[in-house]
Amino acid sequence: MNTRKFVALAAVSLALAFAGAQAFAVDAGKVPEVKRTKQALYVDAPEAYALKQKLGDKAYLVDVRTRAEVSYLGMPTVADANIPYVEHPDDAPWDDKAGRFKLEPNNDFAPELGRRLAAKGLGKDDTIILMCRSGDRSARAANLLSELGYRKVYTVVDGYEGDLAKDGPKAGQRVVNGWKNAGLPWTYQLDKNKLYFPKY
Repeated sequence: MNTRKFVALAAVSLALAFAGAQAFAVDAGKVPEVKRTKQALYVDAPEAYALKQKLGDKAYLVDVRTRAEVSYLGMPTVADANIPYVEHPDDAPWDDKAGRFKLEPNNDFAPELGRRLAAKGLGKDDTIILMCRSGDRSARAANLLSELGYRKVYTVVDGYEGDLAKDGPKAGQRVVNGWKNAGLPWTYQLDKNKLYFPKY
């Protein structure tokens, strides 16, 4: 077993030990403003994996990245669904400030989540875990769900790809933390039943 996988498994084991008491290692006071949520329920990627493993079908893990991100970068094997919080419209203009094609809110995000939860026998009192690329979109999605009455919405603060390295030879690359960098299970082989198809 390589060192990276051993460290990831040790972190997951530690997180599982804490999960029963809902005590997580993420210090809410150190979460950047853009990643903060109204409920202040934060987990890092290994803790999210541990929480999902512990609760199983009683927790619903949603990858809120765009369909393109999931298609080309893969998604966690334990994710229950990909429901984009924002999406690139078909005629997306260029966003000079962000340096990419513009993202628009997916107005079907909350209704689709509600439909999928109901199909699993879950509701607004059950544990929802949201993950995006690096933790800011999942925070916005968590705040929306809080406003709609969901009571236990966790956000994965380091996301699927992690934060950008600030210095060193990999400065500007997403190598600091996150699901993939922690060596947690993910795949390019997508399950069509977990994917989002717009309802036009």
